[in-house]
Amino acid sequence: MKNAQLIGLSRQIALARQMDVVANNMANINTTGFKAEESLYEEYVGPVARDQDFMGKDQPLSYVQDWATMHDLSAGDMVQTGNPLDVAINGAGFFAVQTAAGDRWTKAGSFQINNAGTLVDLSGNPVLGDGGPIQFGPEETDVNISEDGAISSSAGAKGRLRLVEFANPQAIKHEGGNLFSGGTPIAPTDTRVMQGFIEKSNVSGVSAMAEMIKVQRAYESAAALSQRQDDMRRSAIQRLGDPNA
Repeated sequence: MKNAQLIGLSRQIALARQMDVVANNMANINTTGFKAEESLYEEYVGPVARDQDFMGKDQPLSYVQDWATMHDLSAGDMVQTGNPLDVAINGAGFFAVQTAAGDRWTKAGSFQINNAGTLVDLSGNPVLGDGGPIQFGPEETDVNISEDGAISSSAGAKGRLRLVEFANPQAIKHEGGNLFSGGTPIAPTDTRVMQGFIEKSNVSGVSAMAEMIKVQRAYESAAALSQRQDDMRRSAIQRLGDPNA
């Protein structure tokens, strides 16, 4: 029974982690450029059973192991805003922004110009061009961003957005603030930008809610099974009169 309880506990831990992932997806349904995450699990087979009341060979024990969290990088809906500083990515690429912790990657292209004339994201991180942060003068107007990320204004060419892709997108790590870190960025080959658009979150509210209900019910079922196993074990202890059983 101890073995059964440990196996059930591994399942509950995995479900609790899955609930955290689903809840975070739901919390970001309206976050521009947010990419959903999915939990991956694998079977962990213990070497042998160590607590058996019956004669016979030891049996392998099969546990649930939280193996990884995968990024769902499928595109969200493109929404036209008409704002010249809103830019959506069509393709596999990411924008590059400068943070205190180093360069980070994002799909959120709702940009603005701060008081210093620097192009920044909604968190105030400078948006990077091929030559560093992109600057505008106080009198510049008519900002234009072409499909390849080239930026110009009434003052002429301003640079080009730094767009990056990854040979293995799952190698990047999801951070707070809708940013990704890590990975080995490469030059874009399948990325275009769309000025005047933003990409919405790719989280489906209906699907996420259904997943949350499914996980909640599975957790409650596992908890109820664990409680029944504990009750059976207590009953067996009382019958045998062995406090160490």
